[in-house]
Amino acid sequence: MRNEIISQSSDKAAKIMLLGCGELGKEVIIEAQRMGFYTIGIDRYPNAPGHQVAHKFYSGNMKDASFLRSVVEKEKPDYIVPEIEAINLDLLFDLEKEGFNVIPNAKASHAAMQRERIRELIKKAEVETSKYFYTSTLDEMKDACEKLGYPCWVKAIMDSSGHGSSFVKDPEDVEKAFNKAKNEARGSGEKMIIEEHIPFDIEVTELAVRHYDENGNITTSFPRPVGHYQTRGGDYHSSWQAADISEKAEKGIYEAAKKITGALGGLGLFGCELFIKGDKVYGNECSPRPHDTGMVTFVTHQMGYSQAALHVRAITGLPVPTEQRLGYNVIPMLTPGATHVLLSPYEGFDLAFGNLFKALNAKGISFLSFGKPEAHVNRRMGLILATAKDVEEAKIKAERAAHYIEMKTKEFPQWKGQEDKEKHLIK
Repeated sequence: MRNEIISQSSDKAAKIMLLGCGELGKEVIIEAQRMGFYTIGIDRYPNAPGHQVAHKFYSGNMKDASFLRSVVEKEKPDYIVPEIEAINLDLLFDLEKEGFNVIPNAKASHAAMQRERIRELIKKAEVETSKYFYTSTLDEMKDACEKLGYPCWVKAIMDSSGHGSSFVKDPEDVEKAFNKAKNEARGSGEKMIIEEHIPFDIEVTELAVRHYDENGNITTSFPRPVGHYQTRGGDYHSSWQAADISEKAEKGIYEAAKKITGALGGLGLFGCELFIKGDKVYGNECSPRPHDTGMVTFVTHQMGYSQAALHVRAITGLPVPTEQRLGYNVIPMLTPGATHVLLSPYEGFDLAFGNLFKALNAKGISFLSFGKPEAHVNRRMGLILATAKDVEEAKIKAERAAHYIEMKTKEFPQWKGQEDKEKHLIK
């Protein structure tokens, strides 16, 4: 528990070190600074989004133990906060043994950053999942797909943002999915998980928060479930809060998230991905950190209670006030809201956003530029956030504004908007 904070201008200020400085790490850094903590950002490339706001930053390969150790020993952070998968996990265990505070702990980072480990942990926590197999060769994958039946999912064992994932509709898609998992995964594609396709009603993220209560005991609290959908084989495209589900399903979500995060242990906010079919809840994955779909909390919650702020509160021992809902500690939201991604149509540098006056000239619309220095086709470069009297209106407002916006790069100076309307409400 924490009852005081020394200003970040002091040499006695508590230091938070982010391992990964993408758009999510950037928001954690901003919230940590608002609360008075000194921030250090590390990422593989210079001028990453979090670098632009951290007190101090470093660039380097975080899979290189010597590089990462040199920075940790130099800065001596009070909190080491992994934000991406591409980290030397063995070093996290070593640092923890040496007395460094790894968030939520090295075991959780090790488990959650690889699909086989997190799936087995979810099963051990007695949360139901889809049927699945692990494979490492094309022949094994073909056999697994036949056993599970079509359609099914193929995912690289270690990945993020759906880069190594594919929805396999029939046998003709198998080899393409195998090659995508092998060659495009952001972590490791040497092994894959083949999953049964559950025709779920909705996919949700539960942003469960493990924090200290007033008695110094670790407890778990819950923002309302976040609904979302994915496109292009598994990349988040739109999210909204709160998800339209039954009270029985909502209770099941809280209970499943409590079991999964309890098995991971430690303090912080966890992004638990779950499938909902009727009142039934299936566990999928869980990240021990803020989640891309959870960016909707930047507008649905008051300042200091977004997913990034809740993560900082929890890991540093600050309080997380709640109210009772369905027998659980729930963090109240202010308003329904939704997000829609801004995906680059081009490769290149100096990305520009255009047609902003038309896009933003509506009540309840906010625009978020991530500040990434280099664009790639379909790379997430920004976000539209919308609030409204209900979720459906917020989703439509976010979608409409996002598709008004156009983009260009130095190499491709022709303005172009997003054209893909898969799963959209406005056709």
